[in-house]
Amino acid sequence: MKVYFASDHAGFEHKEKLLSFVSTELGLETEDLGAYAYDAEDDYPDFIARAAEAIHRDQQSKAIILGGSGQGEAMVANRFLGVRAAVWYGGSQDILTLSREHNDANILSIGARFVSLEDAQEAVRLWLLTPFSEEARHTRRIQKLDAVFHTQ
Repeated sequence: MKVYFASDHAGFEHKEKLLSFVSTELGLETEDLGAYAYDAEDDYPDFIARAAEAIHRDQQSKAIILGGSGQGEAMVANRFLGVRAAVWYGGSQDILTLSREHNDANILSIGARFVSLEDAQEAVRLWLLTPFSEEARHTRRIQKLDAVFHTQ
C-alpha cells in the first residue's frame, strides 16, 4: 500500500513530519504531492486534488491530507469518484476506526491547527492499520455512495 500526502501551508509542518513517520516508523511507501515548501498564500485545492486523483486511480492506496481544519480539504477530496475522506481534528479515536471499519475511508483529512504532531502520528498509525470490516451492510452503503455520484 502506498500512502499519498498533501497539505496547504497550515498543514505543511505536520505533513513533512508525518510523511517521514509513515515511511520510517510504519515502513510504508509514501509519495509527497505538495505543498513542497511553506507558502502562506497557497490554496489547499491545488494540492488536495492531486491526492484525491491519486486515490481515484489507485483504490488500494490511502492518503493523508492536512489543512487548518481539515474540512475544506475533505470537501475537495470527496468530489472524486471512489474517494471517501474522513475528517479528524482530535478527540475520540473511535472516529478513526469507524471511518475505516464502516466506511472504508481511503483519505484521512487532519485539522493540523487542532492536533499536536504526537496525536496526529497516533491517529495516522491507527487509521492506516485499521482494516475495513467488509461486512455486507457496509459494502452495500459504499456502493450506494458511488451510485449517488453517478446520478448527479
